[in-house]
Amino acid sequence: MAHADRHRFPGARGPWARFDGPAGTLMVDAAIDATTDFLRSGHMANLGGVFEAARVTDETVWDARVAVAAMLGADPEGIVFGANSTSLILSLVRWIEPALGAGDVVLCTQLDHDANVAPWLHAARRTGAEVRLVPVDTGTGRLRLDVLDDLCDGRVRWVAVTGASNVIGTMPDLKAVITTAHGNGAHVLVDAVHLAPHAPIDIADLDCDALVTSPYKWYGPHSGVLWLSPSLRAGIEPVNVRTAPTDPPRRFETGTVSIEALAGLAAAARYVVDTRAQPKPEDEVFPVLFSGLQAMAHVTVVGPPGLEDRTPTVAFQVDGHTPKEVAAALAAEQVAVWSGHHYALELMKAYGVWETGGVARAGVVRYTTEDDVARLLKAVQALKP
Repeated sequence: MAHADRHRFPGARGPWARFDGPAGTLMVDAAIDATTDFLRSGHMANLGGVFEAARVTDETVWDARVAVAAMLGADPEGIVFGANSTSLILSLVRWIEPALGAGDVVLCTQLDHDANVAPWLHAARRTGAEVRLVPVDTGTGRLRLDVLDDLCDGRVRWVAVTGASNVIGTMPDLKAVITTAHGNGAHVLVDAVHLAPHAPIDIADLDCDALVTSPYKWYGPHSGVLWLSPSLRAGIEPVNVRTAPTDPPRRFETGTVSIEALAGLAAAARYVVDTRAQPKPEDEVFPVLFSGLQAMAHVTVVGPPGLEDRTPTVAFQVDGHTPKEVAAALAAEQVAVWSGHHYALELMKAYGVWETGGVARAGVVRYTTEDDVARLLKAVQALKP
């Protein structure tokens, strides 16, 4: 049964139907237990000491690197931890910035969260580089990869692309983007924050240069993960204190990482790996949610019109109601959705909804049930203008 592990999410036992997963999921029991067990163990310490608690702390951090690396198909030496993906991208771009100059180009996309656009715009203003945007076809909700070759000329140094839109769910063909970028001498940063909860990631197969993801989007604690390729580990100089470790990945981490969060993060990563072969709720319940919204005459679904190559995330508008009013009406029925721009500035502009309050967004995750979907659809149906 696709919902056989709903009981593993203590936060899902309440009266709410939770469709807010794209902004952050509930923690799985194994991650909760691992976090609290570490805090209760008496082994809380800092890194690099010679006493037992410090040694266990070192082991806990390394275990988290190994667990996340296994989840991402990467090597643990490249796994860097931070507060969240936004902070890690800001840091990465700051480290890259000295290599950018006038005449250089960075390609971002209209599909991306602003965390993968704004840092590059800041760097461009400081260095004289140019930022270009790969457009979205608003009819299909797809990234315009047909223009990628023209945009990705010999001046492009980096391509920053999402693995999946956190608003409309679109999953671009990452392999095609990476192949084109590398063929033109550019590096690639993949924002896999919204992809990781819904599809397996194999960095070795993708052959990207950097990738970020957020464990709190895949049933873990609030934290961030950055993977760097061996060439980047050797080729970029992080901004850090003079006494920071000199070997990767620690040289790319500022201060003390959240050890207790990493204990939970490791458990969440193993949960994701262990459940890959199990039936997914999105395969059963998202088509019902999606078709149910499409069937309502007073609802407009924003984004791809079909179920192919997308995550189980849907953006929609309701005639006669602002997105915030839609979210408030659903909240009154104990159905949780987000509304607004969802940090996807360029996408909201492309669809012409930036000035009108954006969209309502519902996402399906492993603890979503058929009853949850029925409650959301009933609440939206009641919003007829």
